[in-house]
Amino acid sequence: MVDDVHEVYAVRYAHHDRNSPENFIGGDPHDILQPLAYYVWAIVGPHGRFLVDTGFDKAMARSRERTIVKPVDEGLRTIGIHADAVEDIIVTHLHYDHTGNHDLFPKARYHLQSDEMAYATSRYMCHAHMRIPFEVDDVVAMVRKVFADRVVFHDGTAQIAPGITVHRIGGHSKGLQCVRVKTRRGHVVLASDASHLYGHIYEGRVFPVTYNVGDVLEGYTTIKRLADSVDHIVPGHDPRVAEIYPGAGPSLDRWVVRLDADPKT
Repeated sequence: MVDDVHEVYAVRYAHHDRNSPENFIGGDPHDILQPLAYYVWAIVGPHGRFLVDTGFDKAMARSRERTIVKPVDEGLRTIGIHADAVEDIIVTHLHYDHTGNHDLFPKARYHLQSDEMAYATSRYMCHAHMRIPFEVDDVVAMVRKVFADRVVFHDGTAQIAPGITVHRIGGHSKGLQCVRVKTRRGHVVLASDASHLYGHIYEGRVFPVTYNVGDVLEGYTTIKRLADSVDHIVPGHDPRVAEIYPGAGPSLDRWVVRLDADPKT
Protein backbone atom coordinates (compact mmCIF):
# COMPACT_ATOMS: atom_id res chain seq x y z
CA MET A 1 0.00 0.00 0.00
CA VAL A 2 1.34 3.42 -0.95
CA ASP A 3 1.39 5.56 2.18
CA ASP A 4 2.30 8.94 0.70
CA VAL A 5 -0.28 9.51 -2.06
CA HIS A 6 -3.21 11.80 -1.28
CA GLU A 7 -6.46 13.13 -2.64
CA VAL A 8 -6.61 16.95 -2.83
CA TYR A 9 -9.71 19.12 -2.94
CA ALA A 10 -10.37 22.82 -3.48
CA VAL A 11 -13.47 24.12 -1.69
CA ARG A 12 -14.72 27.44 -3.06
CA TYR A 13 -16.44 29.45 -0.34
CA ALA A 14 -16.54 33.12 -1.44
CA HIS A 15 -16.35 35.50 -4.39
CA HIS A 16 -15.41 39.10 -5.13
CA ASP A 17 -16.15 40.97 -8.36
CA ARG A 18 -13.38 43.35 -9.37
CA ASN A 19 -11.67 44.65 -12.50
CA SER A 20 -8.31 43.41 -13.70
CA PRO A 21 -6.29 46.59 -12.89
CA GLU A 22 -6.89 45.84 -9.19
CA ASN A 23 -5.08 42.51 -9.52
CA PHE A 24 -1.67 43.63 -10.81
CA ILE A 25 1.00 46.08 -9.76
CA GLY A 26 0.99 48.68 -12.54
CA GLY A 27 -2.62 47.91 -13.43
CA ASP A 28 -3.82 46.11 -16.52
CA PRO A 29 -4.43 47.71 -19.94
CA HIS A 30 -7.31 45.35 -20.74
CA ASP A 31 -9.42 46.62 -17.81
CA ILE A 32 -11.81 43.67 -17.84
CA LEU A 33 -13.88 42.01 -15.16
CA GLN A 34 -11.50 39.67 -13.32
CA PRO A 35 -13.09 38.39 -10.11
CA LEU A 36 -11.35 36.58 -7.29
CA ALA A 37 -12.54 33.27 -5.91
CA TYR A 38 -11.79 32.26 -2.32
CA TYR A 39 -10.85 28.70 -1.42
CA VAL A 40 -9.78 26.43 1.35
CA TRP A 41 -8.11 23.14 0.46
CA ALA A 42 -8.36 19.64 1.90
CA ILE A 43 -5.82 16.83 1.71
CA VAL A 44 -7.07 13.30 2.39
CA GLY A 45 -4.84 10.26 2.59
CA PRO A 46 -3.43 7.40 4.62
CA HIS A 47 -2.23 9.71 7.39
CA GLY A 48 -5.53 11.48 7.94
CA ARG A 49 -7.24 14.62 6.78
CA PHE A 50 -5.43 17.93 6.58
CA LEU A 51 -6.99 21.32 5.97
CA VAL A 52 -5.09 24.13 4.26
CA ASP A 53 -6.36 27.52 5.46
CA THR A 54 -9.69 28.27 7.09
CA GLY A 55 -11.28 31.09 5.10
CA PHE A 56 -13.62 33.70 6.58
CA ASP A 57 -17.23 33.83 7.77
CA LYS A 58 -20.32 35.85 6.84
CA ALA A 59 -19.50 38.68 9.27
CA MET A 60 -16.07 39.15 7.70
CA ALA A 61 -17.61 38.95 4.23
CA ARG A 62 -19.88 41.87 5.11
CA SER A 63 -17.00 43.83 6.60
CA ARG A 64 -14.74 43.27 3.58
CA GLU A 65 -17.57 43.48 1.01
CA ARG A 66 -17.11 39.93 -0.22
CA THR A 67 -19.83 37.40 -1.04
CA ILE A 68 -20.05 34.00 0.65
CA VAL A 69 -20.89 31.31 -1.91
CA LYS A 70 -21.19 28.47 0.63
CA PRO A 71 -19.82 28.45 4.20
CA VAL A 72 -16.50 26.66 4.61
CA ASP A 73 -17.84 23.96 6.92
CA GLU A 74 -20.67 23.14 4.51
CA GLY A 75 -18.24 22.57 1.67
CA LEU A 76 -16.03 20.37 3.83
CA ARG A 77 -18.96 18.20 4.89
CA THR A 78 -19.62 17.25 1.26
CA ILE A 79 -16.34 15.30 1.31
CA GLY A 80 -16.89 13.85 4.75
CA ILE A 81 -14.82 16.32 6.74
CA HIS A 82 -16.43 17.71 9.88
CA ALA A 83 -14.86 20.89 11.22
CA ASP A 84 -14.99 19.81 14.86
CA ALA A 85 -12.97 16.68 14.05
CA VAL A 86 -10.15 18.32 12.04
CA GLU A 87 -6.81 17.75 13.77
CA ASP A 88 -4.25 19.44 11.50
CA ILE A 89 -4.52 22.76 9.67
CA ILE A 90 -1.76 24.25 7.54
CA VAL A 91 -2.06 28.05 7.58
CA THR A 92 -0.35 29.46 4.51
CA HIS A 93 -0.34 32.97 6.04
CA LEU A 94 -2.29 35.11 8.48
CA HIS A 95 -4.30 37.33 6.11
CA TYR A 96 -7.98 37.60 6.94
CA ASP A 97 -9.17 35.31 4.13
CA HIS A 98 -6.88 32.45 5.12
CA THR A 99 -7.09 32.30 8.89
CA GLY A 100 -10.64 33.23 9.93
CA ASN A 101 -13.31 30.81 11.17
CA HIS A 102 -10.88 29.99 13.97
CA ASP A 103 -13.59 28.78 16.35
CA LEU A 104 -14.82 26.13 13.88
CA PHE A 105 -11.92 23.80 14.58
CA PRO A 106 -11.67 23.18 18.34
CA LYS A 107 -9.38 20.12 18.07
CA ALA A 108 -6.98 21.38 15.43
CA ARG A 109 -3.32 22.18 15.73
CA TYR A 110 -2.07 24.81 13.31
CA HIS A 111 1.07 24.58 11.18
CA LEU A 112 2.57 28.03 10.55
CA GLN A 113 5.88 29.53 9.51
CA SER A 114 7.71 31.23 12.38
CA ASP A 115 8.35 34.26 10.16
CA GLU A 116 4.62 34.77 9.62
CA MET A 117 3.77 34.87 13.32
CA ALA A 118 6.66 37.22 13.94
CA TYR A 119 5.62 39.47 11.06
CA ALA A 120 1.96 39.68 12.07
CA THR A 121 2.92 40.78 15.60
CA SER A 122 5.88 42.99 14.66
CA ARG A 123 6.49 46.73 14.39
CA TYR A 124 5.30 46.54 10.75
CA MET A 125 1.75 46.34 12.10
CA CYS A 126 2.16 49.88 13.45
CA HIS A 127 1.64 51.02 9.85
CA ALA A 128 -1.93 51.13 8.58
CA HIS A 129 -0.91 50.17 5.04
CA MET A 130 0.93 47.02 6.15
CA ARG A 131 -1.91 45.73 8.29
CA ILE A 132 -4.64 46.09 5.63
CA PRO A 133 -4.85 42.34 4.91
CA PHE A 134 -4.72 41.37 8.60
CA GLU A 135 -7.53 41.29 11.17
CA VAL A 136 -6.46 41.81 14.77
CA ASP A 137 -8.94 39.23 16.07
CA ASP A 138 -7.48 36.56 13.79
CA VAL A 139 -3.93 37.34 14.87
CA VAL A 140 -4.88 37.39 18.56
CA ALA A 141 -6.70 34.08 18.12
CA MET A 142 -3.50 32.55 16.76
CA VAL A 143 -1.49 33.95 19.67
CA ARG A 144 -3.98 32.31 22.05
CA LYS A 145 -3.48 29.02 20.23
CA VAL A 146 0.27 29.38 20.73
CA PHE A 147 -0.29 29.64 24.47
CA ALA A 148 -2.65 26.65 24.32
CA ASP A 149 0.05 24.49 22.66
CA ARG A 150 -1.95 24.28 19.44
CA VAL A 151 0.58 25.79 17.01
CA VAL A 152 3.44 23.95 15.34
CA PHE A 153 6.03 26.35 13.96
CA HIS A 154 8.10 25.62 10.87
CA ASP A 155 11.18 27.37 9.50
CA GLY A 156 11.43 26.96 5.75
CA THR A 157 10.79 23.47 4.38
CA ALA A 158 9.14 20.86 6.60
CA GLN A 159 7.30 17.57 6.22
CA ILE A 160 3.81 17.54 7.70
CA ALA A 161 3.21 13.88 6.78
CA PRO A 162 4.68 11.54 4.16
CA GLY A 163 3.89 13.13 0.81
CA ILE A 164 2.95 16.53 2.30
CA THR A 165 5.53 19.30 2.70
CA VAL A 166 5.42 23.04 3.31
CA HIS A 167 7.84 25.53 1.77
CA ARG A 168 8.38 29.13 2.84
CA ILE A 169 7.91 31.49 -0.12
CA GLY A 170 7.43 34.94 1.43
CA GLY A 171 6.66 37.85 -0.85
CA HIS A 172 2.92 38.44 -0.52
CA SER A 173 3.30 38.07 3.24
CA LYS A 174 6.63 37.67 4.97
CA GLY A 175 6.04 34.12 6.14
CA LEU A 176 3.80 32.85 3.35
CA GLN A 177 4.18 29.13 2.70
CA CYS A 178 2.96 26.89 -0.12
CA VAL A 179 2.06 23.20 0.18
CA ARG A 180 3.41 20.37 -1.99
CA VAL A 181 1.31 17.19 -2.10
CA LYS A 182 2.05 13.86 -3.74
CA THR A 183 -1.04 12.69 -5.64
CA ARG A 184 -1.94 10.03 -8.18
CA ARG A 185 -1.12 12.49 -10.99
CA GLY A 186 2.16 13.69 -9.49
CA HIS A 187 3.26 16.47 -7.17
CA VAL A 188 0.63 19.21 -6.91
CA VAL A 189 1.55 22.58 -5.40
CA LEU A 190 -1.12 24.54 -3.56
CA ALA A 191 0.39 27.96 -4.19
CA SER A 192 -2.12 29.88 -2.08
CA ASP A 193 -1.27 33.57 -2.44
CA ALA A 194 2.20 32.92 -3.80
CA SER A 195 0.24 33.22 -7.04
CA HIS A 196 -3.29 34.59 -6.77
CA LEU A 197 -4.16 33.98 -10.43
CA TYR A 198 -2.73 31.87 -13.23
CA GLY A 199 -1.77 35.16 -14.87
CA HIS A 200 0.60 36.02 -12.04
CA ILE A 201 2.88 33.00 -12.26
CA TYR A 202 2.46 32.46 -16.02
CA GLU A 203 3.25 36.08 -16.90
CA GLY A 204 5.59 37.04 -14.05
CA ARG A 205 3.21 39.71 -12.75
CA VAL A 206 2.59 40.63 -9.12
CA PHE A 207 -0.51 41.15 -6.99
CA PRO A 208 -0.61 44.65 -5.41
CA VAL A 209 -0.81 43.52 -1.76
CA THR A 210 2.81 42.53 -1.32
CA TYR A 211 5.45 42.65 1.39
CA ASN A 212 8.41 42.05 -0.97
CA VAL A 213 8.13 42.04 -4.76
CA GLY A 214 11.49 40.35 -5.25
CA ASP A 215 10.46 37.43 -3.05
CA VAL A 216 7.23 37.06 -5.03
CA LEU A 217 9.14 36.75 -8.29
CA GLU A 218 11.73 34.36 -6.83
CA GLY A 219 8.83 32.39 -5.40
CA TYR A 220 7.51 31.67 -8.88
CA THR A 221 10.77 29.87 -9.64
CA THR A 222 10.49 27.84 -6.46
CA ILE A 223 6.89 26.83 -7.11
CA LYS A 224 7.67 25.73 -10.66
CA ARG A 225 10.54 23.61 -9.34
CA LEU A 226 8.34 21.96 -6.70
CA ALA A 227 5.48 21.12 -9.07
CA ASP A 228 5.72 18.32 -11.62
CA SER A 229 4.59 20.78 -14.32
CA VAL A 230 2.86 24.15 -14.59
CA ASP A 231 -0.39 22.20 -14.80
CA HIS A 232 0.30 20.95 -11.28
CA ILE A 233 0.31 24.49 -9.82
CA VAL A 234 -2.94 25.62 -8.17
CA PRO A 235 -3.20 29.40 -7.65
CA GLY A 236 -4.98 30.70 -4.59
CA HIS A 237 -7.78 32.87 -5.99
CA ASP A 238 -8.37 32.03 -9.65
CA PRO A 239 -12.03 31.19 -10.47
CA ARG A 240 -10.76 28.96 -13.25
CA VAL A 241 -9.58 26.40 -10.68
CA ALA A 242 -13.21 25.58 -9.90
CA GLU A 243 -14.02 25.47 -13.61
CA ILE A 244 -11.22 23.31 -15.01
CA TYR A 245 -11.10 20.60 -12.34
CA PRO A 246 -13.87 18.00 -12.00
CA GLY A 247 -16.38 18.12 -9.19
CA ALA A 248 -15.75 15.84 -6.23
CA GLY A 249 -19.22 14.36 -6.57
CA PRO A 250 -22.74 14.92 -7.88
CA SER A 251 -23.79 18.58 -7.73
CA LEU A 252 -20.31 19.69 -6.60
CA ASP A 253 -19.06 21.13 -9.90
CA ARG A 254 -17.53 24.61 -9.46
CA TRP A 255 -17.86 24.26 -5.69
CA VAL A 256 -15.78 21.32 -4.41
CA VAL A 257 -13.34 20.00 -7.01
CA ARG A 258 -10.64 17.31 -7.23
CA LEU A 259 -7.13 18.66 -7.73
CA ASP A 260 -5.57 15.20 -7.83
CA ALA A 261 -7.54 14.56 -11.03
CA ASP A 262 -6.40 15.81 -14.43
CA PRO A 263 -7.88 19.18 -15.48
CA LYS A 264 -10.75 19.04 -17.93
CA THR A 265 -9.72 19.19 -21.59
